[in-house]
Amino acid sequence: MTKFLIRRFIYGIFVLAGVVVLVFFLFQGFGDPARLVLGQTGDSATIQNIRKELALDQPKWKQFVLYLNDISPVAIHTKKEIEDKQLKGFFIGGEKKLAIKLPYLRRSYQTKKNVSEVLMDALPATLILAFAAMIIATVLGISLGIVAAVKQNTWMDTSAIFGSVLGISAPSFFMGIILAYIFGFVLSNYTGLSMTGSLYDIDPFAGKQLQLQNLILPAITLGIRPLAIITQLTRSAMLDVLDQDYIRTAYAKGLSTRSVILKHALRNALNPVVTAITGWFAELLAGAFFVEYIFGWNGIGKITVDALEKLDFPVVMGSVLVTATFFVLVNILADLLYGLIDPRVRIE
Repeated sequence: MTKFLIRRFIYGIFVLAGVVVLVFFLFQGFGDPARLVLGQTGDSATIQNIRKELALDQPKWKQFVLYLNDISPVAIHTKKEIEDKQLKGFFIGGEKKLAIKLPYLRRSYQTKKNVSEVLMDALPATLILAFAAMIIATVLGISLGIVAAVKQNTWMDTSAIFGSVLGISAPSFFMGIILAYIFGFVLSNYTGLSMTGSLYDIDPFAGKQLQLQNLILPAITLGIRPLAIITQLTRSAMLDVLDQDYIRTAYAKGLSTRSVILKHALRNALNPVVTAITGWFAELLAGAFFVEYIFGWNGIGKITVDALEKLDFPVVMGSVLVTATFFVLVNILADLLYGLIDPRVRIE
């Protein structure tokens, strides 16, 4: 188990290293960051000072090394850098200190806030949305898949397959617009739902108020595609398992249909479903961008789209790195879950 985790962790580091290289050279080449910080009204002297402050007067390779030093959890920083960047962690040494710290994702060009603070404020809303979407997709998808497999070649099976094909075919942004218009505008008097809204509303008198009803439409929109795929995977895996000899033996022993389906067949059919669930959860964190933007949900996705519109590249770069880290962690979790769900799988 330990060797497996170490190996997967090393693979994850290589993946993140590739993402860091791609993100830096992709976004660092767009526009002049000094001009983006000051706008079009900054004089040349001020722009030169900003370029020096951001190390833009250095060669590209040195800028990349400085960026790696900022985002690395183990790095070397001077006292002044620690104070100016408000780094958090443990620091050892004199003027130049060995730092074991939280990654520094730099500052937003627009708000001048630390990017890590901006993303951490938005991350809970995105996680809640992704969790809600995956709960809807998992519960309904597994249930429909079981029903479709048990009732094979009936109208239930046909309906589940037809619905899953529609769900896979429909893009999330299109379904988001349709659901927002129908249930948040046309039928809003009956549903009580709004076209846009975030997890919290700020009332000038009542303060911060939780608005869970705003979660319904974006969670359903985001969960439609994984729901369709989980339904098809569960149905296919269940049909394979139901033809096995041990299922016939379980029936021959007099076990009830419910017991055979849930305790014997389903557990052995869940491996591909777990792959879909964990993979889609990581993808939802990235795929929530346009859904959050459509519904006005203040998560990482909406913040990233807003940052792209304003050319606020540090926020975009930080968002990509955070999302990539979640991909790596979720994939490791998926491999660990295999051994727990299916006793035939052992991690060597």
